[in-house]
Amino acid sequence: MALNLFAIAPGVPFLDAVAAGWLHARGDDPLAIADGMILTPTRRSARALAEAFLRVSAGKGLLLPRIVALGAMDETPLALAGVLDLPPRVEPAMRLAILADLILAMKGAGGAPRTADLAWTLAGDLAALMDEAERAEIDLAARLPDAADPRFAAHWARTLEFLHIVTHAWPAWLTENNVMNPAAHQVALLNAQSEAWTRDPPRSPVVIAGTTAGIPAIARLARVVARSAMGQVVLPVLDNVMSGSAWAALDDSHPQAGLAALIASLDATRGDVRPWPTGPFLTAADDRTDRFALLSRALLPAASLAEWQSGTITLPADIWRLKPRDPQEESEAIAMILRAALETPGRTAALVTADRDLAGRVAAALPRHGIIADDSAGEMLIETPPSVFLRLLAQAVVEDLAPVALLALLKHPLAAAGLAPAECRRQARMLEVAALRGPRPLGGLAGLRLAIGEKNQELSDFLARVEACLEPALRMEASVLAAPDAMLAGLIAAGEALAATDDQPGDARLWALEEGEALATRLTEALAALPRLPIQKPDVLPGLLDALIAGEVIRTRRALRGRDGVEHPRVFIWGPLESRLQSVDVVVLGGLVETIWPPAPEPGPWLSRPMRAAVGLPSPEETIGQAAHDFLAMAMAAREVVLSSPERRDGAPVVPARWLTRLDALLAGAGLAGAGLALPLHQAVAWARGLDHPVGGARPVAPPRPNPPVATRPSRLSVTEIETWLRDPYAIYARHILCLPALRPLEQATDAADYGSIVHAGIHRFIRLHGAVWPAEAQTRLREAMRIALAETYPRPALAAWWEPRLYRIADWICGIEAARRALLPPSHIATEVLGKMEIIRPGRRFTLTGRADRIERRADGSLVILDYKTGQIPSAKEVVSGLAPQLPLEAMMLAAGAFGGELI
Repeated sequence: MALNLFAIAPGVPFLDAVAAGWLHARGDDPLAIADGMILTPTRRSARALAEAFLRVSAGKGLLLPRIVALGAMDETPLALAGVLDLPPRVEPAMRLAILADLILAMKGAGGAPRTADLAWTLAGDLAALMDEAERAEIDLAARLPDAADPRFAAHWARTLEFLHIVTHAWPAWLTENNVMNPAAHQVALLNAQSEAWTRDPPRSPVVIAGTTAGIPAIARLARVVARSAMGQVVLPVLDNVMSGSAWAALDDSHPQAGLAALIASLDATRGDVRPWPTGPFLTAADDRTDRFALLSRALLPAASLAEWQSGTITLPADIWRLKPRDPQEESEAIAMILRAALETPGRTAALVTADRDLAGRVAAALPRHGIIADDSAGEMLIETPPSVFLRLLAQAVVEDLAPVALLALLKHPLAAAGLAPAECRRQARMLEVAALRGPRPLGGLAGLRLAIGEKNQELSDFLARVEACLEPALRMEASVLAAPDAMLAGLIAAGEALAATDDQPGDARLWALEEGEALATRLTEALAALPRLPIQKPDVLPGLLDALIAGEVIRTRRALRGRDGVEHPRVFIWGPLESRLQSVDVVVLGGLVETIWPPAPEPGPWLSRPMRAAVGLPSPEETIGQAAHDFLAMAMAAREVVLSSPERRDGAPVVPARWLTRLDALLAGAGLAGAGLALPLHQAVAWARGLDHPVGGARPVAPPRPNPPVATRPSRLSVTEIETWLRDPYAIYARHILCLPALRPLEQATDAADYGSIVHAGIHRFIRLHGAVWPAEAQTRLREAMRIALAETYPRPALAAWWEPRLYRIADWICGIEAARRALLPPSHIATEVLGKMEIIRPGRRFTLTGRADRIERRADGSLVILDYKTGQIPSAKEVVSGLAPQLPLEAMMLAAGAFGGELI
């Protein structure tokens, strides 16, 4: 029996051709059109096929056949096949919880982690290994023990001890609870359908369209369908140009490797694949033969590269290279290419990229051109506002309300603490200035109250609100050990309380819209599964929360909120998965960089490449092959193609994708007389560079000068501000004219200035108590003064332990210096921290110079001495003479003029 195996020519819109072929075979009979099933690789391609039917029928109303995604088959279409007695799938969260519990039960044996956050992440890796093995139909329990080279048996034994979870413990749990792994369940459904159609071939048409058969179960189903009288299999982007020798030499990283394996599994050859008939429903596509011939030749397997030297190469039209300097320029240029495509009515354009950062940059750049494009690849749940809010809350609680973590939380748009959101942020800014700038206060709410003092009632009330909101989470954090589900429940309760406004409950804000609903669903599942885990230290909560919500991607409308308009119907941003089987008029394949697109071929954390081969798992290069097929398919799916790779990324040169490197190498050697060929460069880079360039060129302006009118200049400065004035006049201008005091950094590192303040305070305390009289046990008393000065700053215990011995050494050194000075000429009177003020009067202007002298001594001979304490670098003589260090000269002038109080001195 002839195989019903078909292919659609590269360059023909695949889904439109499938729809046209279906309609062509059934004519105008609406019941015949609706009778049957079409299986596509993904849900998105299933939706796109329904739209394709609408296009090829010119908008005519149709009863469509059943369109099902192979990756989302459930029990419903298999009910007639008698497989409803399959055990249900285990819930994903429950699976990870049980695996994490099994990992923790090992208590570190075999390198197993000991905390729930790391165990949950590792459980995800174990689940991925099991899913991969079950899709490949590999029995890990039978094959893993013999996978390692005997030379590494000792090391592999430790790994096997850990993987015992996969080979024995987890299968036993599945059997005991009568559930199945999700991948095993999917394979069972596909196998059941294959068996059912083998026993009783389908009586209505069945078409499998667009699959490359990534797993054996799909290949078996395709074999049954292709051999059925009512079945058809339609292959995407099959290379019939490649020579037979090259086809026989395909490796796993080649774009045709998956199709070659599928055709072989059907006991067929390329010669058995027939053209898919489309009839009059599909208009003739433009000729892209030269483009496909070039790409097919460039991507030949390594064993066939000698074919590069045979025949001629025709440079195809409508394919360009884009070589921006960096990802930012790349995103601007791509946005302008998409915008330019819309100049032609009805034209569609898309960016296809595996680089999620690039997709986000382009989506952000398009509104500048009046275009809103939703990124159809979705958004990571962990990066959505409600997720970020809960993550910030967990971090703030674990860090004992440290300034950076607390402010990040309180300034989040969802934070309100029972107030209007704007009022909450206003009070958070007040708290920032009053308590969180400068050295870090003592931990917790007690430290914050101590920092703001007792006089600021508004901030005290705000802290009380925050405390009441955070109480459920703080209570869990105060425990030595806590149940993970209780920790998560406390975090959620605190998040809902903190998100409440003066007119809206917190749960209504936190769980709103698509992202809130998705987060609520994920956390609800986690709360049901977490009781399986043992009690943990509370500091695992941030990592555990990240692990719980990591990896999930959701589709939201957040990009459209707050904008005037809706998504543009002719501009798309797709990931490689979403782009499969799609077609547009203009496509940009962006971010073509090694390790991004294609991804790095990682063998995974458990098995090396030789071990994967010994076990029978797919090679990592199969991922590269699928990525290459996506690249080739999209390069053929548009009238105009732009291949983009930036020159640098993160400040370092990039390695262009291997497909670009091959294409450049092929063209470089193809010209006459060694001149070479190259794809033309798209002018969008020049567009992007000129977009923000001022007309007529840049016109530099003179730098600003702090030269305000005399009347606005400060009339009062201290001696230290005089030095600042000489060294940095902008600082004086900002502080006294613009009234912009400089804020200290958050969690400011304790530096020499803070250290010097403690030393000053200690010496001042000592001199104030003893004056000019040198006491007995001076060393002990000065040490005590230093200790008290340190305690009055309320330092963190670690900082106090670091400073205290150094302060004692300074006290001992000062005692030695003082004893030597007093032996030569003892002072008769000492004053410390003396305030002085001196009026300088000029016609029409009065200026006040102020200062604080660290120490002034009157000696027995009537002379006066000014001392200044320095714990850092002292000014050089050159700086003093030049006037850049005027503190002591100005204080001496003030002292001579009696500005420090003549009766005291």
